[in-house]
Amino acid sequence: MSGGRRKGPRNLSGEERELWTRVASTATPLKTTAWPPPDLVLPPPTEPPASPAAAAPPPQTETAMRPAPAPKGPPPLAPIERRVRQKVVRGQRRIDARIDLHGLTQHQAHDRLRGFLRLAQQQGHTFVLVITGKGGSGAMAAYMDERGILRRVVPQWLAMADLRGIVLGFEEAHLTHGGAGALYVRLRKLKDS
Repeated sequence: MSGGRRKGPRNLSGEERELWTRVASTATPLKTTAWPPPDLVLPPPTEPPASPAAAAPPPQTETAMRPAPAPKGPPPLAPIERRVRQKVVRGQRRIDARIDLHGLTQHQAHDRLRGFLRLAQQQGHTFVLVITGKGGSGAMAAYMDERGILRRVVPQWLAMADLRGIVLGFEEAHLTHGGAGALYVRLRKLKDS
């Protein structure tokens, strides 16, 4: 094991030791006190005398034993199952509908996406493709920060609370369906009212 690093503390050179001694001599030690100070004696905690009625636990009723209902929030997102994704990639499971958001402003794209997802859910679709585009590449993208903005914001929109009643989950599409420029979106089934 020649040439390996030594384990343990390194010995200081004479110059380093002298420098350390000078620095240490200028330091002021921190005040340390033990807690609680030895001359301070704390009295034991006292509890008020319990009344006989307070000593007995309240009777358990069926309502008191039921847990409080959890606050209603948007349903959680779920990942797309591996088998479903594989079937889509292999062409064994069809994509029910698709929307292409190329060339739209954020406002236009957001409105169209919401309308598309609501309509797709009403029509009973459960698996759709949202094409965002990959944005610019090369030197052009470096000068235009807005290139590829839909690619960045559409996943944020899909995760927002107002679409959670529609969107079950989403993930980047396979290369055959657009790769990083598209998203598979799984829709929740519309509940019968």
